[in-house]
Amino acid sequence: MQRRKFIVLLGGAAATWPLVTQAQQPAIPVIGFLHSGSPEPAAHLVAAFRKGLSETGYVEGQNVAIEFRWAEGQYGRLPELAADLIRRRVAVIATPASTPAALAAKAATTTIPIVFGTGGDAVALGLVASLSRPGGNLTGYMLLNTDVAAKRFGFLRELVPGAAHFVALVNPKSDLTNLTLQDLKVGAASIGVQIEILSAATDHEIDAAFANLARKPGTMLIVSPDTFFESRHEQIVALAARYAVPAIYPDSGYSTAGGLISYAPNFADAYHQVGIYTGRILKGEKPADLAVQQSTKFDLIINLKTAKALGLTVPFGLLNVADEVIE
Repeated sequence: MQRRKFIVLLGGAAATWPLVTQAQQPAIPVIGFLHSGSPEPAAHLVAAFRKGLSETGYVEGQNVAIEFRWAEGQYGRLPELAADLIRRRVAVIATPASTPAALAAKAATTTIPIVFGTGGDAVALGLVASLSRPGGNLTGYMLLNTDVAAKRFGFLRELVPGAAHFVALVNPKSDLTNLTLQDLKVGAASIGVQIEILSAATDHEIDAAFANLARKPGTMLIVSPDTFFESRHEQIVALAARYAVPAIYPDSGYSTAGGLISYAPNFADAYHQVGIYTGRILKGEKPADLAVQQSTKFDLIINLKTAKALGLTVPFGLLNVADEVIE
């Protein structure tokens, strides 16, 4: 009886050993990924984010998990999405190339580290105290997508030398609206033209804005940087084609979808850098000690097929400086 009892006890102990060992294994960290856009247009960018993470030793599914939250262009959803990530006790929140998401995350927590990407001035937006010494729980990457309107005006003028009527499509609900409008005014003044502003914050308003353009032949369009617009780049490019409006865009995704020309920061590099900073924070570094980085690489992409459809001849000088020409 004693021997049988001993064997039963031994068997029971052996059965619990895997459970004890499993309980002692530390849980892998979870990254909260918050974005105001949609996942489909950003698939290649998320791959760049994962690459940055891997360079710091973190691979999704092996030693780190990622919880994705996409607002699908509905900025009003961001506060609740941020709160949900906090309830899930994520270790870091990453908001690459999404200023509305960065601001929502900042409003939701003062303790969880946040790595942002923004097209505006991070100090002016209140994300950090300074670029070199961010302070607080945020750091990240500035894409400087609101300081290049003058170049976009210039590229359109090169494509259509006699162009005089310029219109900008702006989302009035964007956190970057004021910075964008200032940049557009400076850009228009640089080539001595006036700029008309068309506002759109819904699919219907985008359609209405292009219908308005159709009544103004000879109009050149500048699409302002905005996550809502980027999540609808196929709609915008299709409308520009339907109404034969020459347009320049703030993201390469428009050009690959058939847009005429884009001049934009290298977003893949931004996501990559946000991934690196996220990994470094998981390893123990503090956001307050990581200086905000700034983009230095911009890509000029020209779609020759679209130019031909619009009856435009792209000057050789413009083709020569393009980073990519789509034929």
